[in-house]
Amino acid sequence: MSFGRMPSRSRSEPMGEINMTPLIDVMLVLVVIFMVTAPLMSNSLKLDLPRSDAAGPSQAPKPLLVALDGQGRTYVGEQRVDREQLVARATQAAEQDPKTEVQLRADRAAPYGQVAELIGVLQKAGLSRMAFVTDSAGGRPPTIPPHESQVPAR
Repeated sequence: MSFGRMPSRSRSEPMGEINMTPLIDVMLVLVVIFMVTAPLMSNSLKLDLPRSDAAGPSQAPKPLLVALDGQGRTYVGEQRVDREQLVARATQAAEQDPKTEVQLRADRAAPYGQVAELIGVLQKAGLSRMAFVTDSAGGRPPTIPPHESQVPAR
């Protein structure tokens, strides 16, 4: 009877499997060491950065808010505009910054043809960046300026 000994094999047989446990243990220890020391590496670098009088990071241009209600009326911001005023405002915005984004809010009841025509007018004015504002599922609908009859008289 032999305690603590494996059954004897002949020395000519190759070992059929490799014990991976020690290799995995060492690799996990290395991963933990790198995870702990990596954040410390960037914090240990002390730099004295030069000052500059140049402008800070540029802010994104203010978007042009255009709305089309169900009756086909067009609004820029909260102000109702006709086609000529829309072209003038869009051209002015494009001249100030050609990268101005148009945020288009169109009512569900607005005919698709009017939406497409509105997009064409804005593109001809030089504004090619369009964003379509939608209602999120379960959120509140986007606000469209009130109907003229609902605006109190002054």
